[in-house]
Amino acid sequence: MAAVRTDRVEGGRSADVREALVGYGFVALPMAVFIAFFIYPIGYALYISFFDWGILGKFESVGLDNYTRLFHDDLFWRSIKNTLYYTAGVVPAQMALGLLMALAVNQAIRGRAFFRAAFYFPSLAGSAAITAVALYLLSSDGLVNTILGTDQPFFGDSDTALQSIMALNVWTTSGTIMLFYLAALQSIPTDVYEAAAIDGAGLWRTFWKITFPLLKPGHFLVAVLSVVGCLKVFDQAFIASGGTGGPNYSTLTAVLFLYRTLFGDFEFGYAAAAGIALFFLIFFFTAVQRLLFGRAEVGH
Repeated sequence: MAAVRTDRVEGGRSADVREALVGYGFVALPMAVFIAFFIYPIGYALYISFFDWGILGKFESVGLDNYTRLFHDDLFWRSIKNTLYYTAGVVPAQMALGLLMALAVNQAIRGRAFFRAAFYFPSLAGSAAITAVALYLLSSDGLVNTILGTDQPFFGDSDTALQSIMALNVWTTSGTIMLFYLAALQSIPTDVYEAAAIDGAGLWRTFWKITFPLLKPGHFLVAVLSVVGCLKVFDQAFIASGGTGGPNYSTLTAVLFLYRTLFGDFEFGYAAAAGIALFFLIFFFTAVQRLLFGRAEVGH
């Protein structure tokens, strides 16, 4: 009997080992891709950020000089200021608009499928194409100025260029935010709304006391994705300014600064230092959002 039990235990352990190996086998390929295309580039960027590496093959160790130079670079801080201003304006606006649209299409209304598709449609179009159309519509002799009877070059004025990109991005990305919020709304149990109706809670009280708090996991996901996307904004600013960050550097974002440093000045080490600084900026904001939303989620 002891021998039979030993064989069963050994057979069970062998099955567990085989199952574990199969699991590791499935994970190995995605992990290899992640390490090769994400972890290694970050590590290599950190490595070359300590060197003066130019296009002519110059490769000289400079220690922390690139970071010191970055800290005193007014243009870099202008790009950070523009990026943070852009993020502070776009994230709340697209989250609010996305939540409003999700609440609307989550109701049992006629033509709900049409409205869901219509709200999400701008997110399907390429940002380059949308920006090109916006440049035409918002030019000094474009359709918008013709209707308003003005000649304001929205993308050509430093007072309105970045704000125009912000409004454009809120419109194009709110459909994606709507999908995330819609999924979160549909995961809320219906019995809590039935109990609220029995207690006589109104529409606003039901939303503020029940729906909004129960959407905290959705708030965290949407906020992280929105902030990361805004901190990495590049294509609209590049197209609207022709790659210069103008007018008067009003549309110069952090990633556009990195692009200009890399492909304009061919300073690979300095560009790598800017990329590492941006990485830590994104990591900081993600950690802050985790503290704001994550603890509440774990607490529930």
